[in-house]
This record gives sequence, structure tokens and C-alpha cells, in this order.
Amino acid sequence: MGDVTAPDLTFALALHRLLAGERSFAWSPYSVTSALGVVAAGARGSTRDELAAVLGDLDALAAALAAGAALGSGPGSTVTLGVANTLWADLTLPVAAEYLAAVKSWPGGAARGADFRGAADAARQEINADVARSTRGLIEDLIQPGLIDAETRAVVVNALYLKAAWTAPFPKAETRPEPFRTPGGPVDVPTMHVTRQLPYAARDGWTLVSVPAGEGVVADVLLPPEGDLVPLDEGVLTGLLDSARQREVALSLPRVKVRGTASLVEPLAALGIRRLFSREADLSGVTGGLEGLRVDAAVHKAVLTLDEAGLEGAAATAVMMTRLAAITAPPRPIPVRVDRPFHLIVRHRPTGTLHFLTQVTDPR
Repeated sequence: MGDVTAPDLTFALALHRLLAGERSFAWSPYSVTSALGVVAAGARGSTRDELAAVLGDLDALAAALAAGAALGSGPGSTVTLGVANTLWADLTLPVAAEYLAAVKSWPGGAARGADFRGAADAARQEINADVARSTRGLIEDLIQPGLIDAETRAVVVNALYLKAAWTAPFPKAETRPEPFRTPGGPVDVPTMHVTRQLPYAARDGWTLVSVPAGEGVVADVLLPPEGDLVPLDEGVLTGLLDSARQREVALSLPRVKVRGTASLVEPLAALGIRRLFSREADLSGVTGGLEGLRVDAAVHKAVLTLDEAGLEGAAATAVMMTRLAAITAPPRPIPVRVDRPFHLIVRHRPTGTLHFLTQVTDPR
């Protein structure tokens, strides 16, 4: 992505509009595209073509996601990143060796057996417990009762955890309650303050301020024009990121804790991924053609927190497969007061990985 574009940016913003609506909502493009990428590795024919038409070049996407997972490994790093991509296959499912190798090539790739036929709910609880461990307890009960049953043959799960310290923290002594204009009226929220050199851009009524964290992780705060919360547009976003320059900024930013929970089937179908969920699905690469599969459910959960020290977020996505038969002079600081609904992106600037897309209408 460099500083501006990501392989899945068009898809991410389109899905963001469908998921967020007009409420506070956090989700992880990294998690969703990772899970879909693992599924796509077993898709063939028009099913794979449809995934590629919506997600973009699948090989380029896989390479970008792999690059974005290489964080937090250096000594003394202020970034912690955990990624797991797990195929949970029924004990009777004949998983093709080629697909098994493809799964294991993804960051944190692994395959595990599960007794969906004989003990579906116990398998569901085991998957949820594994997700909770991978996300440091931030994502619990990802898969609700009833989404896995005796007809389930495989579940692809992505789990993501990211914690990054700001390169320079917000002074805690400067945090104080200040009004934030929610759709239901103004409320007082803890608001952080800092004045320093930060990437800044303003155009077409939008304001961008980027708050840097360790190893190239950055939180982009995007304040739309006054009035109703305007959806995030790809042209506006890329234009702001491309024109951002270091300026002295007096930033007022609320602490943020935003969650999101969603079923992905209808939003993905609205974007053009339909065969995957139908009887015409071709996932023959998963089993080498020995058993027909389709996706009957896909769910996502995420949480993102920003405070004076840095950011912490976690997300998980589960895709359930069932049998086809089953249905010079220093300038004056630029004041940026984030006191009304705004958008928030957490990304890895060098690779363009989009870890979180967030809409904040109420930061509490």
C-alpha cells in the first residue's frame, strides 16, 4: 500500500459502509480478508473468480497480509501482533494435501480436527476458547449456538490481536472531560490533548491527523465536514493521505472504545460474493473434489481501544462450511478538536495493511 493504497481498500471501504451504517462500529479488514483468503485457496472456477472480482488480486492480497503480519518480532518492540489462521476440519473430512499446505502457508496457519458430527457444540466451544486465547480475552463467544451443527464440515477462523504504543504518549494530566456531539446529543467524554508535529491534511471539508505508533503502525483520525456523518470515500481518503504533511497540531481526541459484531453473509452477497453461499459453490480444492462444500455462515467480532499510551485491538472472523447437500518560524498549532462523529483507521503504513476500520459516533 505504501502510504496511500491497499490491495483490498476498495472492498474494505465498501464493506465498511454496509457494516457500520450510522452507528459506532469497529471491524478488521485484515481479519475478514484473511479468512476469505484462506477459503479462496480452496475455491475453484466461477466461485474463485467471484471472490477475486470483489477482493482483488488474491495472490497480491495474500502477500500484503503476510507482510502486514511481520510486526512485533524485533527486540524491544513496542508493538505486539498475534495472527492465527486456523482450519477446523471434521474428523471425517478428507482435506486435500494441497489445501492443507495452502492453509499452513498463511500467517499463523494451522489445521486442527473437530468432531462436528458427534459433538458440534463442544467443537464450537473449543473454537471460541481458542479465539479468546489468541485475542488475549478480548473476543469471546465468536460463534453463537446453532451456527455449528452435525452438518458442519469445516470452519476457517482468523484471530487478530494488535497492541501498539504511541511513539510519544498523550500526557495523562492533560486528559479531561469535554463535550462530544453524539447523534443523541452532547455528552462529556474523557478527551486527550497534545500539541506536536503530526501528519496533517485538510481538503473538501475533511481533516486528517495521523497519530504514529511503533513499527509503522499509525492511527488515522478522519473528521468529516460539519453536518451528518459522511461515509468514508476512497477518493477522499487517498487524497488526504497523499497530501498529508508534518504540521504543528493541537489535537483534542477522545479516548475510544468501540466494538462491532456482524454476520457477513448478506453484506458480502451485496458486494457480489454469492456463489460461495449457494448450492453452486465450488470449494473442491478443500477436499480435492471428494466432498462438495459451501459456506452457510460467516461471522465477525472486533474491539478497538485508544488511550493515552497507545492502541489495542482484537478481531476474529469465522467462516462455516457445510455439505452441499445441506442447505521556519514555528507556525501556530492547527487546532483539531474531535468533538463529533468521526472515522478512525489503524493501519501499518509501510505495507498498507488495514488492521481496523472504525466509525465513532459515541466514543464511550
